[in-house]
Parts: sequence; structure tokens; C-alpha cells
Amino acid sequence: MKLNNFNKKELVSIYEKMVTSRLLDDKMLIMLKQGKSWFHIGAAGHEAAQLAASICFNSDIDYAYPYYRDQAFCLGWGSTTRDLLMCFLHKQDDPNSGGRQMPQHYGNKPLNIVSQSSCTGTQYLQAVGTAFALKRNGDNGVCYVSSGEGTTSEGDFHEALNWASKDKAPVIFHIQDNGYAISVPVDEQTSGASIYNICAGYENLSRFHVDGTNFFESHLAFKKAIERARKGLGPSVIVSKVVRLLPHSSSDDQRKYRSEEELEKDKKTDPLLVFKQKCIKKSIISDKEFLKIDEKMKQIIEQEVDYVEEQPNPDPESALDHLFSNSSDLDASCTIDPKGVKDKIVMVDSINHALSEELEFNDKMLIYGEDVGGDKGGVFTATRGLTKKFSDERVFNSPLAESSIIGTAIGLSVVGYKPVVEIQFGDYIWPAMMQIRNEVATMRYRSAGNWACPLVIRVPVGGYIHGSLYHSQSIDGYFAHTPGLKIAYPSNAADAKGLLKYACRCDDPVLFMEHKGIYRQGFASSLEPDEDYLLPFGKARIVQEGNDLTIVTWGAIVQKAVEASRNSNKSVEVIDIRTLNPLDMDTILNSIKKTNRVIVAHEDHLTAGFGSEISAQISDVGFEFLDAPVKRIASKDVHVAYSPNLENEILVQTSWIEKEIEEIINY
Repeated sequence: MKLNNFNKKELVSIYEKMVTSRLLDDKMLIMLKQGKSWFHIGAAGHEAAQLAASICFNSDIDYAYPYYRDQAFCLGWGSTTRDLLMCFLHKQDDPNSGGRQMPQHYGNKPLNIVSQSSCTGTQYLQAVGTAFALKRNGDNGVCYVSSGEGTTSEGDFHEALNWASKDKAPVIFHIQDNGYAISVPVDEQTSGASIYNICAGYENLSRFHVDGTNFFESHLAFKKAIERARKGLGPSVIVSKVVRLLPHSSSDDQRKYRSEEELEKDKKTDPLLVFKQKCIKKSIISDKEFLKIDEKMKQIIEQEVDYVEEQPNPDPESALDHLFSNSSDLDASCTIDPKGVKDKIVMVDSINHALSEELEFNDKMLIYGEDVGGDKGGVFTATRGLTKKFSDERVFNSPLAESSIIGTAIGLSVVGYKPVVEIQFGDYIWPAMMQIRNEVATMRYRSAGNWACPLVIRVPVGGYIHGSLYHSQSIDGYFAHTPGLKIAYPSNAADAKGLLKYACRCDDPVLFMEHKGIYRQGFASSLEPDEDYLLPFGKARIVQEGNDLTIVTWGAIVQKAVEASRNSNKSVEVIDIRTLNPLDMDTILNSIKKTNRVIVAHEDHLTAGFGSEISAQISDVGFEFLDAPVKRIASKDVHVAYSPNLENEILVQTSWIEKEIEEIINY
């Protein structure tokens, strides 16, 4: 006998996983009270919709971006009870994060469950990026991504629907609507209180609205949506109306905002109860058999708890592990000095040539961003000609949406592609800040090294172009404060080419800053290194040697420091750090040992600029070598104005450096 084409064995297996999730919630809450962990967020009430989804996928070819309430989904996808308990009890062998993340933050590399963060909504765009990769691979894979209904208020949700629909990405959006975003009801979050309705209007997007407490109705929707995606017909949104039988999390008390009547009503549509009633009614599984299953799963959980509790916690010495990859092999293939120089070239052209060479080198490399494709090649022409040479499959335009650019790049990179994306101006990178700080920079660390997103973010920065408030920003200080993100900032064409080629082959995420004011300046031009030139990060360049004073700088200020030193007639050593992370402090300190005086000059604001960090490190470990205070020169703590009279008063000038050279040498 079958129930909706499921035989008894299959129905028992489905119920075992649903009740396991429920019993895990119960057991975890007990352990929480025992002080064995400190946080819990449950799946109770969502189990049927989650199991219905998970069994429709193939974890050999499909990928999943679950959210923090997807415990039953992960069990159905292939995670074990032991896996989930390892995570909850923050054990060393936790496959999700090695004890680095809070419980219920899922990630399992062998199962294609991509590491998830606490951020609500970022996963949508990442899933779309992974779906793009699956489509490119041609292996018929589909990507799953889920969230609660409250998260659909995030802009990333609609950005993801737009891009996925436009390109018919094979991705399934599962919105588990339990009526509350923590305590805020859906009618206060969403127009018309309907996620289903607000998804209308996206071409190629299929929509389903199901009773998420009914396993069989949910299963049918997922089956249809996945079949459609595998046929190349595009994405689907499945809105499952579920019930939340526990508070939002262990730190929440839903009785403060939900009535007893409402809570009791939800209990009557408990998905486990609904499932059992259907099976009993069809005389497939009896009530007595269900009780035996319950007892069996309880015993298994208790046995697994006993085992997991005995497992080691993370070694404290591993706290700094997995922030970056081991780049020793790549570094060994690099050189500080360019070989086989060609003709002289300006910086924007050296960047173009580096990108072209790396596209030839790596057929998994993609370049995209606003206006970068086609004949335009970006507003600064850095990608000009690359679409024609490599096709619009590899060099193409993105929607005007910075979070979309970075979010999809994450999804592409975690499955083996090398996205090199452009944010048109540093001034407009901020919509992507969540994706960069909380997702890109944390991926390797939070997954204990199992996942990585080695993308490259190219971004023009800086002033001196009469760009006013919104085309002149320096962003170094913000991103230098981000662990897990490597940062390059070349000052000339040769360095730009070598550093960019290194970034394109590096297994870590790189923020590659390009000063737009020196793209075509003669002083930033160089003889072009050949295609084999890779310049490793963390190796500063001594631009000119000197004995009286050291100037540490980078970007557009390098040339100003050189001019100022020559105008001063003093023996000044100028160091171009080239990369902010990693920072070559050895070269800086060795210079200070010789000169005993130092100026740190940079374009960013004085207060909390990266120069402050360099100055602090010099004071910490090089104080004994100093005969004068560390002097900082930076732009004024004000927004950059349009008028040249105002701009020149705000941004660092050569004369400022000249003045400080005299003062520090004569100190």
C-alpha cells in the first residue's frame, strides 16, 4: 500500500528524520539548561516542508544554502545526528565550523551544503551565483536556498529574484513563512502580508504557495520546481506556510507577543501530527508503530549525545587557523623583479593586459560588473576589448547592484570559478559591505578551512580628479580592519600588473584598489612586465633610498612623496608598501633602523586611517630606533569637495610632505 506514491519503508524513513529533528530540539534545549551550550534555534513546526524539499534533491550534483532553522532539511539532505550534535556542542570535529560558529549554522563540504552565516538574506545572491556555476557546468545541478518570511524584506532577496529570473538560473527559493520575523508579524513586514504575491512580475520565475505542514503537498511543489529548473526553464519560489512551535530562539519568549490561543492553534497543525494522521488513516503505519519509532530515535539520540560529549573541544592554539590559505606554492613561483620587459605602458592598460593574460591562463575565470562588458569596457576602459576576445560568457555586464555583484561572485567562487568583479567606484561599494565583511572575509575561517571564496574585487578609488564627495573616496581604512581579506594598492603600471596577476591566482579573497587619478599618468607608467610576472603580496618596494628619513606610503601619494623628497634636497628613503594586508613591516623597520626618522603619508582621512596602524606598529616594535616622533600626513577629516580650491585644501599635497620632512629631520 502507498500514500501519495510513497511506500511504507519510505514513509517510515521520512518520519524518522522529522521526529529526529524534533527530538534533537528537545534534547538541545535540555543541554542548554545544563550549561553545555549557549544558543539554540529550532526547526519545530517546519519539519515537513524541509524534509519534502531535501529528498527531492541530489546532493551529488546539487548545492544547498540552508538557513539557521533548517535542521530537518539538513538531516534529509544527508547530515547525521552526530554532525548536528557536534555543531551544537561546539566540538573540534564539528563539520560545520569546527566550533567557530553558533549552533544551527550549517555547512558540510562533502554534502555540498555551503557554509552559512548569521546574516539574513546574504545567502540568496550566493545561491544564485552557485546556480550560475551549475548552469555553466552543464551537469544539470540545482541550487536550494531558504529563509524565513521576514528575510524577504532584505534587498538582496529581490536582487536575487531579478538576476536569477533574467538568466533562468536553476535555483529554488524556499520561503518558510511561520508568520513572525522574531516578534514582528508578517503583515507588518510585507505588503499584503503575502510573500507569494510580492514575487509576481519576475519573468521566468515560477511560484508555488503550499501548506508547509503537509509533507505531501510540499513534496509535489518541490518536485515540480526542481524538474522545471533541470530543464533550464528558470527559478522558482516556494512559499511554505508553516507553524513555529518554539520561540524564535533560546533567547526569545514568544508568549510576550503571541496569545495562548494562537499557540494552541499552531499545535493542532503540528506537521508531525498531520503526517501521522494521514498514515494512520490509510492504515499504513499504526499509532503503536509510530510510538516505537519515537522510542527508537530517542535512544539513538541519547547514544549520540554520550559519544559527542566525550569528543575534544577545539584546541585554543587553533583559534587563528584558517584565516587565509597557505600561499607558499604560489609565492615560490613569483618574483620581485620583473623579467622580460616590453614597451612602456600606463597603469589602466597594464590592468587590462593582466586580466587578458589571466583569462587565457584560467578558463574558470570570469569578469563582470556594471558596464565592464561589450565595447565600453568599464567607465575607465580597464576591460576594453575583453568581451570581444573572450566572449560575453566570460566578460559581461551585471545589474547595477553592488551586493548582487559580490554575492553572486561568492556563489561562483565556492564551487571552483574565479570571479574577478569590478565595483565601479569605491564610493559605491557600501551596498556590498555586508557581503564583503560578513561573507567573503569569513568564509574560510567560519568553515574551518572547508570552504573558500577566492574572488577578486577590483575597485577604482581616490581623489585628485575633481570628483567631489562621491567620486573621491579612499576606502583603505574601512577594509584594512577586516580579517580574512587581502588588500593590494599599486602605485604604478608594473606593480599593478604583477599584483593583479597574483591576486587572480591567489586562493584568498582580494580587494584590489586602483587609484583612478593615476590610471593614465606618465609618472605611474612603467615598462610592461611579461606574462610570467607575478608579484607576491607583502613585499614592499623601496622607491628610492635615503639615510635621513623614511617615508612610508602607497597609492597616489608615492609620487608626491618622491617629489617632496627631491624638492627638499634631503636624503629621504621612500617605501611603497604595495599591499596593506599583508603588510611588510620588516622592510619598514629595516629602513627606520637606518634613518631613525619616519613619516607615514596616505590619502585617506587622518583619523583612523591605515597610517595610524602603521604608526602604532612602528611605535610598538621600532620605538628604540626613533630619534623623532612618528609623523602622520593624511587628508583632512572632511568630505572631498568639488572646487579645486577646496579639494586642494582637503587632499594631501606635495608641499605638506615637504614641510614635514624639514620639521622631522630638524627635530
